[in-house]
Amino acid sequence: MTPLPQPRRRKLRASATPYVFAFYMSAIMAMLMCFVITAATAGIDQDYLRKVLQAYQLAMPVAFVCVLMVRPVVMRLVAITVHPH
Repeated sequence: MTPLPQPRRRKLRASATPYVFAFYMSAIMAMLMCFVITAATAGIDQDYLRKVLQAYQLAMPVAFVCVLMVRPVVMRLVAITVHPH
């Protein structure tokens, strides 16, 4: 029995890499920080997840813009700090 062919996934162009990176990085970091900061400031109770998601609504777009703005600075600092291949 031959396996069924896998459907082709649509992918973005390579030029979108900095934006995709910024999106994923900000989404993950904002969520992690919302979990930690909400627990530290409001405690963990029955409304904890609602509070985390409410904070995330603001944190994610702000984090995305910040990652886009800070990325060139970080790339420069890495180039200054790390030997090239």
